[in-house]
Amino acid sequence: MTFDRIGKYTVLGSLGEGAHSKIFHIRRQIDTREYALKMVPIENKEDMKFLDQAKHEFEVNQLLQHANIIKIFCLEIEKNWLFQPKKALMLIEYIHGKTLDVTPPLPMDKMVPIFWQIASGMVHMHRRGIYHADLKPNNILFGKRSEVKIIDFGLALIKGKPSSRLQGTPEYMAPETVRNKVINSQTEIFNFGATLYRLITLKLPINAMAFKEIGKLSEKNWKQMLKPIPEFNSNVPDSLTTLVHSCLEYDPQKRPQSMIDIRDRLAEISNELGNPIGDGTNPEL
Repeated sequence: MTFDRIGKYTVLGSLGEGAHSKIFHIRRQIDTREYALKMVPIENKEDMKFLDQAKHEFEVNQLLQHANIIKIFCLEIEKNWLFQPKKALMLIEYIHGKTLDVTPPLPMDKMVPIFWQIASGMVHMHRRGIYHADLKPNNILFGKRSEVKIIDFGLALIKGKPSSRLQGTPEYMAPETVRNKVINSQTEIFNFGATLYRLITLKLPINAMAFKEIGKLSEKNWKQMLKPIPEFNSNVPDSLTTLVHSCLEYDPQKRPQSMIDIRDRLAEISNELGNPIGDGTNPEL
């Protein structure tokens, strides 16, 4: 279906679609600025769960304000003549770029600052008590001006709010998430490591979900199955290899203790590669 207009928005193009949503590149009439517009159709009672997810994503995003996290400006719910929800429209910051899963490979001195920006956004999230729960390359936008934005907070958890769901993408899940449905700062560090592993090697790390008896998967077997990064990419500096593998440790206590530690180590690695992180970026925001 082709749209020329969606309400007060002029459609400039399509940016993609999710499981039950479509995202458009639009211009808003009131200020003539360009945005992304996520449209979630609500056609029956079963679709109400998608409306709830959109509300949750908006709620989570309003708790965050950081240069490396996409900004959602508003959520509008259109209703039919019976005053029942017909669709949800989410107005989102527009970035001219692509997600990292389709971005062409970059040299290491360009990649590490990208990793640092992702880590900076995650530091902010964790300080605000938010766990993304589904970090992966296709949930990270890379803009034409080298800006990085973490997107899609539909599965995010607010610390202290209970959740019994098994959340995330299997290939990026920590073993304890699969085993015990745990989502915390250590599982986030694993997600981050799995994301970097994928971007560096173009391969996926171990899929813990593939093991039905995950509780019987030993740490020793885990280490044997995880292929070292240099087997796939010999251009990765040893310091970065060590950091990524530490994030992918089977035992969460053996991973780095916080995203702050990871972010600071990435800044050191970038400096070693001759591309120092600029002082103009404030990771504390």
